[in-house]
Amino acid sequence: MIVIVFGVSGAGKTTLGKLLARELGWRFLEADDFHPSANIEKMRSGRPLMDEDRWPWLENLRKQIKRSLAAGENAVLACSALKRAYRERLRVSAEVKFVFLRGDYALVEKQLRRRRGHFMDPALLRSQFADLKEPGPDENALTIELGRTPEELVEEIKAKLRLASKERRLPSRRV
Repeated sequence: MIVIVFGVSGAGKTTLGKLLARELGWRFLEADDFHPSANIEKMRSGRPLMDEDRWPWLENLRKQIKRSLAAGENAVLACSALKRAYRERLRVSAEVKFVFLRGDYALVEKQLRRRRGHFMDPALLRSQFADLKEPGPDENALTIELGRTPEELVEEIKAKLRLASKERRLPSRRV
């Protein structure tokens, strides 16, 4: 299974994705790592990406999802996937599940401004909200409302997707 955690920049995709992957014992994939350098430079300079910038990136992600599924590998992918067409491009099988992180502008902006060392210019948040097309009921995406701790949000995701944490075995002790 591939769980795609999606939403605008600053929603907490990477934080929640890493935590979810760690708890499940799954691989974590960061969609930003698949961007061509030209896309990163464009965002760093405060210019929003256009669809023509995103399609090659989405194709790279699609190929990675297919490779992971073919190898029987479970993974969590943190990805903006702002538009329905982008999500459709990534939905390569029924084994791809989408989790939408929904929060209002003020909450996400606050989270984004606390973030350090990321190439995304916080000024681009408005363009992300403008581009965002929330998933419709026919997309079968799980919507998670932000505003709680990452741990609480991950517990909700696991419960609603019926995913169990990997077993944590204590080392056996000799008596």
